[in-house]
Amino acid sequence: MDKHELTELLCRVADGSVSPDEAALKLKMQPFEEIGEYAKVDMHRGIRQGVPEVIYGAGKTKEHILGIARTMLQNGQETVLITRLCREAADFVAAELPLEYHEIAKIGIIGGMPEKSGRGRIVVATGGTSDMPVAEEAALTAEALGNEVLRLYDVGVSGIHRLLSHMDAIMGARAVVAVAGMEGALPSVIGGLADCPVIAVPTSVGYGASLGGIAALLSMLNSCASGVSVVNIDNGFGAGYLASMINHLG
Repeated sequence: MDKHELTELLCRVADGSVSPDEAALKLKMQPFEEIGEYAKVDMHRGIRQGVPEVIYGAGKTKEHILGIARTMLQNGQETVLITRLCREAADFVAAELPLEYHEIAKIGIIGGMPEKSGRGRIVVATGGTSDMPVAEEAALTAEALGNEVLRLYDVGVSGIHRLLSHMDAIMGARAVVAVAGMEGALPSVIGGLADCPVIAVPTSVGYGASLGGIAALLSMLNSCASGVSVVNIDNGFGAGYLASMINHLG
C-alpha cells in the first residue's frame, strides 16, 4: 500500500463504502510479511516513504528474489523494481512472473510502469557511454517511480559543446542526475549552469589512478558549484530515487 492507496481507503471510510473495522483490519495486516526464514517484506514502506520496497538482487538467490516479488504482488504492489539483477535470476523469475529485464542497467521490472506523477522532468546525463549502466539504473528507477526522464548520454567535459547544445533541457529540469567516472567533472559543470538540484554519481569507470571511482567521488564532494549533492560510487538507484523525491515535492 502506498500513500495514494491509503488516501483512497480513508476516503472510502468517509463515504461509508468501507467500515472503520474493515479499514483497521486492512491496515493491521499491512506492516510486514515474513517469508520463511529469509525475508520480512515491508508492506508499510509505501505509506511511510511514498515508495514501496525495492528488491536489491545482488547476493540473493533467484528463489528468494522470486519469493519476495511474488509476496509484494500478492499484497497489491503494482510495480516491483529489482536492482542489480543478473540474467540467470531474471530468466528464472520471468518464467513465473511478467518481468521485463533491462540488461545494461541490470534492472528487472514486474508490472506496468506507473503513470507519471512527478511535477516536472528529470534529466540523466553521463560523461561518456561507459557510464551508461549506472545512468540507466538511475533513469529506470526514476521512471518506475512515476517520473518523466530525459537521457543526455556522452556529453562529458572533453567535448563540452555537446552538453551546451542541450541547455534548454538542463534549465528546464526539476533535477539533474550527472553520472561520470574518470575525474568526475561533469556534475560541477552542470551545477554551474542549472537552477535545480544536481545529483552527482561517481562511477568506477577510468584508468588506474581513478581508483575504482574514488577519484571521481572526491572531485564531486569537493565541487565548487552550489546545489550539488553526491551519492555513492555506481549508486544509480540512489540517485534516481532521490531525483524522484525532489520531482514529487510540492
